[in-house]
Amino acid sequence: MITLKNITLRRGAKVLLDGASVTLNPGEKVGLVGRNGAGKSSLFALLTGKLHEDGGEFSFPAQWRLGQVAQEMPETDQPATDFVVDGDVTLLAAQQEVTAAEATDDYDRMAHAYMALQDAGAHDAPARAQALILGLGFKTTELTNPVNSFSGGWRMRLQLARALMCPSDLLLLDEPTNHLDLDALVWLESWLQKYQGTMLVISHDREFLDAVTNVTLHIDAAKLTRYGGNYSKFEDMRAEKMEQQQAAFSKQQEKIAHLQKFIDRFKAKASKAKQAQSRVKALDRMEKIAPLLSEADFTFEFKEPANLPNPMLSMTGVNFGYPPPDDAPAGTPPTVIVRNVSKSVLAGQRIGILGANGQGKSTVVKTIARDLAAISGEITEGKGLNIGYFAQQELDVLRPDETPLEHMIRLVKDMTAAGKIAGQQTREQDLRSFLGTFNFSGDMVKQAVGSMSGGEKARLVLCMIVWQRPNLLLMDEPTNHLDLATREALAMALNEFEGTLMLVSHDRALLRSVCDEFWMVSRGGVEPFDGDLDDYQRYLLDEAKRQREAIREASNAAAKAERQAQATAAAAPKVKVKPKPAPTGSLKRKLADVEARMATLQAEGSQLEGHLCQNPPPADFASQGKRLKAVNEELQGLEEQWLELSEQIEFAAA
Repeated sequence: MITLKNITLRRGAKVLLDGASVTLNPGEKVGLVGRNGAGKSSLFALLTGKLHEDGGEFSFPAQWRLGQVAQEMPETDQPATDFVVDGDVTLLAAQQEVTAAEATDDYDRMAHAYMALQDAGAHDAPARAQALILGLGFKTTELTNPVNSFSGGWRMRLQLARALMCPSDLLLLDEPTNHLDLDALVWLESWLQKYQGTMLVISHDREFLDAVTNVTLHIDAAKLTRYGGNYSKFEDMRAEKMEQQQAAFSKQQEKIAHLQKFIDRFKAKASKAKQAQSRVKALDRMEKIAPLLSEADFTFEFKEPANLPNPMLSMTGVNFGYPPPDDAPAGTPPTVIVRNVSKSVLAGQRIGILGANGQGKSTVVKTIARDLAAISGEITEGKGLNIGYFAQQELDVLRPDETPLEHMIRLVKDMTAAGKIAGQQTREQDLRSFLGTFNFSGDMVKQAVGSMSGGEKARLVLCMIVWQRPNLLLMDEPTNHLDLATREALAMALNEFEGTLMLVSHDRALLRSVCDEFWMVSRGGVEPFDGDLDDYQRYLLDEAKRQREAIREASNAAAKAERQAQATAAAAPKVKVKPKPAPTGSLKRKLADVEARMATLQAEGSQLEGHLCQNPPPADFASQGKRLKAVNEELQGLEEQWLELSEQIEFAAA
């Protein structure tokens, strides 16, 4: 088990934990929650050994294997599957031991090395890695693509797959859902529910926490409080605890006031001095109950739109996609992802846009937002349409060297130039006050955006959108960097928004609370989705299962075909090629000899693999494993000879 006893943990001058104690049992799935900056990531650093306690006692079993997602962006040209396979450190160590053992004449060591390699699952490691990669939203055509060919978000998904590939007794996940779409999130939940070890996860997604955790650990006021249950149960129990604490505090304050009144009244009287002194001592001995210090709430609201055109926009026969790249040859056609959409978006609609990864959700939203041009068809906008667009990469368009105030001043200038100022206050003091409503107060309005957290940047983007008074909100994954309190504030603001909303999000709590209809982007089209989010979640799980079964069947069919080809080659008699007067005769004889030798080696390799699967004695295991390696190496060389001879024969014939 993991034990923290009277732990003190500092980061610089800040005390993150002060006399904190908790015990976590093997197999528990723990959600670690608390305000931003409370010390959640620092507690992870303590568990991994990157930080050490400043006081108290900390321990967990030395034999436990630790799994976690590397936070650095991977930079490698290694194929995606190989990159994830290498995350299995047990398999990697077994492979290294086989190489070291083969360099010796120690048959016992070789036998144990081959057995460890088999136990580590070397035979199905690529298949396991590919199941993880596909579950996290990649396409089958991307399994062998270089890691560096993917964008940052997709490379972080590969880091997550690599962490899940690693056998572990303790799994630490810090915001694992940030780069995931809803389909990948549903798959990850299903995977984590089957995980056998102990898990600690930091997340701001309440439905994800509810689905994968059974214990909640709350960091508050430098203390750790353990609650049995998932996040929803934690909220209920904490609310009850806070209510009890407030009641106890009020009762104690009444008692203190009563004692103090007696002391003040009789301390000067000789006859009552002794009694007054005893009450002073009683006050000193009394363990004071702290007043309830609730977390500061953050709220905001969207201003009433200046007008509400109806319909907001109409689409007729629209094809959505991307133009050919600038360096593409002339005549290269555009890439069409979603076809022939004819729909209207009406005033007051609240549409959640669903669809598996890669189906075109963001492409549709980008096109409506005017970031992309429609490939064909017509989009007719209502008069006075004013779009507020929160893109997935919206944080990237902020200027890191500018301050929040400078961003707002530039926004005013841009909107003034476009003739879109609609009654907003534009003086600098007005802009400062407006920033203050989004918790940018004091010196923060002049702090460089590049030094801010992801959550602070997201709040600035929301601030800029709200100031524009949009009547159509297009939001593509707006919660990726928001904590739970800000997500709640966003949900409340969207519920009170009087315009039209189109939302893409993997946050099911947000989708449930603000959307009253859903569109499904699937198989190149857009259709209404009649079910609710639970129906959609079941649909995603069924699709993932169908995809895994298809991959398994294809893999089995390929393996069967390979075995049949080897058996046919082994059974074929050696054919002596009579010399021919043609100049290619000697080359063809050599080619036939190579083919015959390859058939013999393939048959021997199949036989050796069959013997090894029967767990022979150590000496036999070692010798047969060594022979199998030699057979495979010779086969590789013969394949190169075969290719070279084939090219020479073709050249001679020409």
